[in-house]
Amino acid sequence: MASSATYALLLLLLVSSAAAESPTPAAWPLQFHSILYVNYSGSLSLIDLWYDWPNGRNFNIIQDQLGSVLYDLEWNNGTSFFYSLDSAKTCSSAQLDVGILRPDWLDGAEYLGQESVDGFLCNVWQKLRFIWYYEDVVTKRPVHWEFYTGRSIHVMTFDVGAVLEDEKWQAPVYCFEKKESQIDRRSEYKVDVGYMEPQLKGILGGSMQL
Repeated sequence: MASSATYALLLLLLVSSAAAESPTPAAWPLQFHSILYVNYSGSLSLIDLWYDWPNGRNFNIIQDQLGSVLYDLEWNNGTSFFYSLDSAKTCSSAQLDVGILRPDWLDGAEYLGQESVDGFLCNVWQKLRFIWYYEDVVTKRPVHWEFYTGRSIHVMTFDVGAVLEDEKWQAPVYCFEKKESQIDRRSEYKVDVGYMEPQLKGILGGSMQL
């Protein structure tokens, strides 16, 4: 009986020790620029991402393979603009209940272990069975993430502290003109609402406490 109790206690201590040593994902830098390669069931795109938490804004410039460019401009008050800068001058907007992702949006993610991805040894976490996040063991930089839908994001560059000029954060004037002929072109793009799944901001983002 005593030996069984001792074994159970030892096992509990080992499990507790392993849990205590599990790494946690690094918070996102307050400002960074990243180029992302996206593969969604064979549909490819590049995203030029500018994240600027101190100023409450996030910008995704989305280039579909041999296709159009979508500008997805998001603000922490929940306002988002989706527009083109070509001759069509299309623009639509949305008002969401939450703002951009917090730097610590991965808090509470479940640690899954280590895996080699894109040539990097990564720590891996999942959150809400919605997103799987891969971070380089050595540099703590994000390498890859994948959604439950199979949409796969590969981080090509990650420049901490890079900031886009203020004037480039301004949506074009035609976004504020009410036109009956204005067409919502978001459905034409293979990556909807930026580099994240459309539901992500509602599930993980903004001011929600997870």
